[in-house]
This record gives sequence, structure tokens and C-alpha cells, in this order.
Amino acid sequence: MLKTNKIMKLIFLPILLFFLFFLIVPLLYMFWQSFKIGNVVTTQNYIEALRNIEIREAFTNSFKVSFVASVITTILAFWLAYAVHFTTMHRHTKKLVQIGITLPMLLPTITYGFVLIYTFGNQGILTKLVGQPLFTIYGYNGLVIGYVLYTLPVAFILMQNSMQYIDKRFLLVSILMHDQPMRRFYHTVYRPMVGSIGGAFILTFVLSFTDFGIPASVGGNYRVIATELYQAMLGSIVHFERGAVISVLMLVPAVLGVVMLTILERFNFQYKQVGQSELVKHRLRDALFTIYSILCVTAVCIIFSTMFIVPFTKGYPYDFSFTLEHVQNVLAEKDLTKVYINSLIVAVLTAILGVGITFMSALLNTRTPLKGRKSLDVTSMMTNTVPGMVLGLSYLFFFNGSSLKGTFLIIIACNIVHFFTTPYLMAKNSLQKMDPTWEVTAELLKDSWLKTVIRIILPNIRPTIYQMFSYYFLNAMVTVSGVIFLVSTKTMLVSTRIKELQHFAKYTDIFVLSIFILCTNLIVKLGCDYIAAHKEKTEEITK
Repeated sequence: MLKTNKIMKLIFLPILLFFLFFLIVPLLYMFWQSFKIGNVVTTQNYIEALRNIEIREAFTNSFKVSFVASVITTILAFWLAYAVHFTTMHRHTKKLVQIGITLPMLLPTITYGFVLIYTFGNQGILTKLVGQPLFTIYGYNGLVIGYVLYTLPVAFILMQNSMQYIDKRFLLVSILMHDQPMRRFYHTVYRPMVGSIGGAFILTFVLSFTDFGIPASVGGNYRVIATELYQAMLGSIVHFERGAVISVLMLVPAVLGVVMLTILERFNFQYKQVGQSELVKHRLRDALFTIYSILCVTAVCIIFSTMFIVPFTKGYPYDFSFTLEHVQNVLAEKDLTKVYINSLIVAVLTAILGVGITFMSALLNTRTPLKGRKSLDVTSMMTNTVPGMVLGLSYLFFFNGSSLKGTFLIIIACNIVHFFTTPYLMAKNSLQKMDPTWEVTAELLKDSWLKTVIRIILPNIRPTIYQMFSYYFLNAMVTVSGVIFLVSTKTMLVSTRIKELQHFAKYTDIFVLSIFILCTNLIVKLGCDYIAAHKEKTEEITK
């Protein structure tokens, strides 16, 4: 059996202190602040907040719009994933769906709103083609469409990952037994997916409920809880106690979501062996799902195409002459290029430090006998539960007046904690699949544990490391809610600068910066995917 050594403890302790200092203590401090009025501890803040009509209305509106958006998103994502895995649709169409639906993930959510305005607004492209606005984009309608665009990629990825592990031999057996189509669908596809469908719905609901970027751009006069929190903390009149109370209230749906996910786990299917079989061709089904898939991808592309049209026209919507003037103006502004460089610095450092902390956390948990290592699973669950705005606000409370306030360090720490769960689970799942005897064998051969990690574990987990790097980088580039309370004039990021440019109606600059983010994220994602795939092929050839 592998023995605990000093190196393991020396690595474990700083990680524990990091999460204690940048997760547990700030949240507890914010919770404590929500009960304070001056130096008096009281529940009066909660009583006033719950009696406040505006907060109650915002909470109800958030619940309603998030629920509707989540239902729509879950249905769309399910049938898209079904089209990819359970139809004989052309492989190029399947690839188009996988790429097209996930592209919005590479942009800040605040950009979604401006794109919707330029598509469906009074001067929007579709409005110009139809001759009149199809509907009012500000408020409820804009939020539903924005939330669907925002959460569809996440729900689709979750559904797709689950569907690839469904044993398709049961589908063939059902056909041979002449089951009715609805019965066949229910038992071979829907029933094994119940847990994932529920998980996708809860995840999309929580993401919509806590998002700030989309309401900031198309929310209009429709109150939601995220904008109420922003107004309480950064509005004309600052209400620290109200902000703390709203933050605690925003945790309630997220905590309930985690509880529901735990309950839904019992509905997950586990096959002893996942078998693959050729899908039966059905022309009508395949044609319908091809049309459906292309329509979904086309809708996403049309909505986001405005981002590539407006910056390259002289004076949209009156003069559509091609020009690079707007791009040149943005590049000429030292302030904007500095903001872009700031985003790159934060994203790179978040990815490097985040991968280091996340990998070591997963390694200590899965491949060492350390006592207390399961606390890292609890930490992962907590970071998955806490919304970005709540985490950012807890930092604002806790680090206010300290030397860390308004620094890159605080932003990077917030990003690492905020996005910890997914890379941690990636690393944990990969490490669990590796031979558990490697470290024991190395120890018998008198090799140190650290040498074993560097020489054996790291080379085998390298593709996952690239995926983790990509995940941290992309999210650090596009996050708005997590850092909106933390940036200063010196550490302004592209995603938060977009919010600032909104006040001056500089939508062209917003789109140019959004294109910069999209291109940067595409380069990093494609680069990481290529390197990871190349390494896997090289290893297969070597074997």
C-alpha cells in the first residue's frame, strides 16, 4: 500500500489554505454581514428584503424566466443530441451541429444581448428584412432567447456525453421484438436519459437564474435578481446589507439544485458493458432531424452574424459599405488594447495556476491515502453551487481595504475557484481510470512519489491537462458575473469593459472586442484540441 509522505502533506496544506482563504472565509464573512446593521446583529435585513416589493418581484421574475428558458433549452438540446447519436444523419451535419451549437460559449454573455438587439431590435437585420419588429426584444422576450442561447451549448454537451454511453444494442433488440416506436423510444433512449435530462434542466435553470450579462444588456425594465444585486452594490445608492442578503437568497436555488441532482443520480443507468451497433436507417426520421438540426444551427449563426456585419459597415443600418475603420479605431485606442492585454494576462495565469491547483487536488484525492482528502470533493461541490456574482461580492466584502483589492491576483483567484468543479472532475475521472498500482510499484523500486507523478502520471494525463487549460482560459476570457465587482481601472477586462461601453452606446466597439475574444478563444481551443488529439494518436501508435 502507498504510504503518506511529507511531500503529499506539503502540497495538500497550501491547497486547503487556498480554498479556506478564497472560498470558505469570504462566504462566511458575507453571510455574517447580511445579519449586521452597523455593529448590531439582527435579522432585520432579511425581513426588510423579503418585504421589499422590488426584490420579491425580481426573485419571481428570475424564477419564471429561468424556468421557461430551461424547459425550452432542455427540449432543444435533447433532440439535437438525439440527432447526433440516434439517427443516420450525414456525419458532416453531425459535426456542424457539434461545432455550431457550442460556438456561443466562446463569447461573454453580455454580448448575447447586444447581438439580439441588432437582430430583433427596431433597427435589427431581421426587422429590416420583415419590415417591422417581430416582437419587443427588451425584457422577458430578450431574456428567454438570451438564456436559451447561453445555456443550450452546456445542456447539449451534457446530453451528448450521456447519450454516447447508452447501449444501442437494446434499440436493435426492441426493433427485432417489433415494439411500437413510442415504447421503443421510451425504454431505450428516454428512460436511460432521465437523470441527465433532469441534470441539464437544473443546470440551465441555475445558470439562467444567476446570470448577469444578458439582463444587463436586454433586461430593460424587467427586474431580475442579478441586476438587483448589481444595483444594490454599484448603483447610485450603495446598500451593502441588501447586497449581502440578495447574495444569500441567490444561493437558495443553487443549493436546491445540488440536492435535486443528488436525488436524480438514482435514475442514472449503468451498463456492465456499452455495446455499439449499426443504427437502422429511416429516411423520414433522418430527413426531419437533418432539417431540425440545420434550422437550430442556422438560427444561432444568423443571430450572431450581426456581430460580424455591424463593425465592418460604415454606418449601420443606413450605410452598409465595407470598412475596416472601426477595427482600426479600436486598435488605435491604447485603453482598449490594454484592456485586451489585461484579459489575456488574467486568462493565461488563471489557466496555468488553475490547472496546477486542480490537477494536484484531483491527484491527492484519487491516488493518495491522505486523511481529509475527501474534503476536496466537498470543495468541488461548493464551487459548483456558488454563483459567480455571489463569490465576487464575498471577495468585495472580505478583501475591501486590503492590498489585494483591485489586483489581478484577486481576479485570478476568483476565476480559479469559480471554475474549479469541471476541470477537477475531468482530472479526477482520468486519474481514476489509470492503473492504481503504478505508485506502489514505483515505491517498491525506491522511486519517490513526486518522481512517479512527473514520469508516469503526467505523460498519461496530458490530453486531459490540455482540456483543463482550455476550459479555464475560455471561461476566464468570457466571464462577467464573477469579476464585475472586482475589477478596477488598472485591471479592467474586455468582458467588464463591454458593460462600460454600453453606457456610451459604443456598440461597434463592443462587437470588435467580442470578435477579438471569439478569435482568441477559437485559437486556444483548437490548439489545445489539436495537441491533445495528436498526443493520443502518438501514444496509440507507440503502443
